[in-house]
Parts: sequence; structure tokens; C-alpha cells
Amino acid sequence: MEKIRPYTELIDTLKGAGLRPTRQRLALAKLLYSRGDRHISAEQLHVEAMDAKVSVSLATVYNTLHQFHDAGLLREVLVEAGRSYFDTNISDHHHIFYEETGELIDIDKETVQFKNLPKLPEGKAISRVEVVVHVVDLDEKNKPV
Repeated sequence: MEKIRPYTELIDTLKGAGLRPTRQRLALAKLLYSRGDRHISAEQLHVEAMDAKVSVSLATVYNTLHQFHDAGLLREVLVEAGRSYFDTNISDHHHIFYEETGELIDIDKETVQFKNLPKLPEGKAISRVEVVVHVVDLDEKNKPV
């Protein structure tokens, strides 16, 4: 009976993306990918790492998330200046951002359609169109709270 190492798939994924599978990268990858598709900020992942007794600085979490993004393992979703989430679902899709709670959820790309897109300069092509719909709760008079 062949014994499979618990991190084999993550090691292969990191190596396949051109990243060395260090202890910290593996621990953060396990936290990121063990719960299916999700959206997470660097601060949230840092708290999860501390709760899991993974000794890692917030700077290392930021660096690792950006390395995973640059390697194509994560999408970065900018919801406002200085505030971004990292999405484990790297397929083309859009998002709804709940401003009060900070929750970010996926919208299937087929539910958002564009009638017109801008004319691009010669030699340029659209690589992706990404929409983040910001929503707020309404009070009883239908005004934003």
C-alpha cells in the first residue's frame, strides 16, 4: 500500500506554478485551499494562520498571497483603494461586495452582460473584464443606511 504525503498535491501545485514549496507557503496554501472557493484578505488569513499555530508574520502572508497571485494561483479583487481580497476561484467571474460586512460573493460571468466596451488603441486587446457590484442595506425609506 502506497502512503501518500498529506501535502503532495499542494507541493505539486506550487512547483507547477514555479514556486518553491517552503513550509510557510505550504501551511498558507493548506489554509487557503482546504475550504473550497473563498475570498480572503491578508489580515483574515493571518488570523487563521495564528489560530492554526502557523508562525508567520503579516508581511509574509502579504508576500505569499502576491506570489500566489503572480503565479496564477489566486485572483486579487480590489474592492476599494487599499482594500483587496484574494479569490481561490481563478475562473472568469464577477463579484458582489457587501459594504457593511465586507463579504464578497461570486457572480457568474454569464449574469453580467455588456452592450458596449471601449474602443482600444491599436495593438491592444482586452484580457479580462471584472465587475465588483457594491451593495448597502436600505432602511425602511429605501435610503442607504
